[in-house]
Amino acid sequence: MCGIDVGLLGYWLRDRLPEAPELYVEPISGGQSNPTLFVNYGPHELVLRKKPEGEILRGAHAIEREYRVMQALADTDVPVPTVRWLEEDPHYLGTPFYVMDRLQGRVFSDCTLPGISPADRRAMYLSMAETLAKLHAVRPDAVGLSDYGKPGNYFERQIGRWTKQYHASTGPRIAALDQLIDWLPANMPADDGAVSIAHGDFRLGNMMFHPTEPRVIAVMDWELSTLGHPLADLGFCVMPWLTAPEEYGGILGTPWQEAGIPTMEEFIEVYFAHAIPTAALKPFHIAFALFRFAVIFVGIADRARAGNAASGEAAELGPLAERFALRALEAIPAQDRAPLATA
Repeated sequence: MCGIDVGLLGYWLRDRLPEAPELYVEPISGGQSNPTLFVNYGPHELVLRKKPEGEILRGAHAIEREYRVMQALADTDVPVPTVRWLEEDPHYLGTPFYVMDRLQGRVFSDCTLPGISPADRRAMYLSMAETLAKLHAVRPDAVGLSDYGKPGNYFERQIGRWTKQYHASTGPRIAALDQLIDWLPANMPADDGAVSIAHGDFRLGNMMFHPTEPRVIAVMDWELSTLGHPLADLGFCVMPWLTAPEEYGGILGTPWQEAGIPTMEEFIEVYFAHAIPTAALKPFHIAFALFRFAVIFVGIADRARAGNAASGEAAELGPLAERFALRALEAIPAQDRAPLATA
């Protein structure tokens, strides 16, 4: 079961919850990075996330950072699950892991939000925009996260990081990614000094909504969080309007307006209405966000080839790296990318 020893997990839990002898473990499907399991231990409903087995890139699968940031945000307006314990000793489950309380709610991988009323679709999207603004309003030093990343020059450092990760890939080269690696540094806005807690993967699939109400009750999957620029998260969060359903559940090409989903411009407007003032969102921020996601899919394909991906779908999701790289190029105005060939 995800390669874990249920007996050892039970032994570990008994030290913390001795009154709960019955243990039931169920893997959660859909995760592409850190294996995640439902853990029912007597009356306690928990979720366990652990690092994957096998060789991983330095700094990747940082479950320790996930635990730390959610613990730090517990008393803020940002909705996060309650984290219980972090175990860094790999003796028990083969890799470090943490445990948090399980929440009851709805999670959607399809950004068209099937089965939801038009009014609730609109409200859910706008709740996501408000939630992102709440996150970016938290002062890192006020919650003990002043050392959670390097302030300043965020985009320069991130472009370098993800370029290095792409170059370390064992897979084939992707022409569109190579073009973005040239374009992004040459078109990077001047650093304006804006610093916030950046989630790094803020999208609808990482939101949990109330079981019946159209509002976010938890932001999940904080593995890529750091101190960063708020517009990196916002640029990433508008991805559904720019990608198709087969591209990780986007809404491009669907009748989303008739379905009640707000426009990208409305989403951005609601974010800025609740956010600490920053510069405007530019095509660079969107192209950068899609570039990052493309490289993440390169990593998924690499783990699939190595046989240690967290999901059986990793092999078919790997080709999305090129699709998102092409979407990043499309986000750049034609006059600004005329020298670039997207073929």
